[in-house]
Amino acid sequence: MLLGYEDALVGNSSVGSLFPRFAPTEPALPERPLEERRKFRTIWISDIHLGTKGCNAQMLIDFLDSTDSEIMYLVGDIIDGWRLKKRPYWPASHNDIVWRILKRAKRGTRIVYIPGNHDEMMRQFSGMNFGGVEIARAAFHTTADGRRLMVLHGDEFDTIMLAHRWLAFVGDALYTLLMGANRWVNAVREWFGLPYWSLSKVAKHKVKNAVEFISHYEEVVSRAASERGVDGVVCGHIHTAEIRDFGGVTYYNDGDWVEGCTALVEHFDGRMEILHWPEEMARRAVQTVTAAEYLQAKAA
Repeated sequence: MLLGYEDALVGNSSVGSLFPRFAPTEPALPERPLEERRKFRTIWISDIHLGTKGCNAQMLIDFLDSTDSEIMYLVGDIIDGWRLKKRPYWPASHNDIVWRILKRAKRGTRIVYIPGNHDEMMRQFSGMNFGGVEIARAAFHTTADGRRLMVLHGDEFDTIMLAHRWLAFVGDALYTLLMGANRWVNAVREWFGLPYWSLSKVAKHKVKNAVEFISHYEEVVSRAASERGVDGVVCGHIHTAEIRDFGGVTYYNDGDWVEGCTALVEHFDGRMEILHWPEEMARRAVQTVTAAEYLQAKAA
């Protein structure tokens, strides 16, 4: 399935053993027509965590089938190697996501994959190109209006990851339990016809220490960007989508596809925007119902 990607992993037991064998087949869920998509100059997504039950695969598939771009950055934690090492999990929907990304590359979209801490095993392939996907440790992006942005996952600035790696693994285990509860909550909400709601996102914003950590993290990343003389920085890692200004340096976080289900996009005039996909889907559902009601009233 992964074209040249899987072949590159053969013989590397530390990496190849994490991944299932991919078959070169069509996706389980067919791709929607290109004509129906919203066009952007650039799209950034991160923290998908393929290989875990927490990944909102169906929502991400809907996003990929609803948007297109000239450039796409995969800003780390696309695959969750930590989870795959412990318990292999790879449903057809995760295969469909990989298929759609590689299909974009085949159609001419520039795909840049910047591995994070959960898929750090891919960092050894930095500088290589597999199936049209460039792998890089970090990247620099110039917007349509001339601003220079540094792009990286962001775990390099996480003090827990750097100083207490064991604590990061404990936190990951607790986070996995929270995401399990999140799935049950949303299963009940879906049964009652209610939209998606992130339990973990609400909890994170209610806990003072979590809020302080996020704020400090954003400042540290922005300071590092300022020292490198760029106009802004795009990262992921903390699963909190944000656009903020720190002393003339713009901090962008594209969020995640586990909790908030968000993406950062650049319009063709250089304008940047965070897309909250649960809200986009809810808005589309309302428009569909309204259109159906209008047609019924017109036919009556």
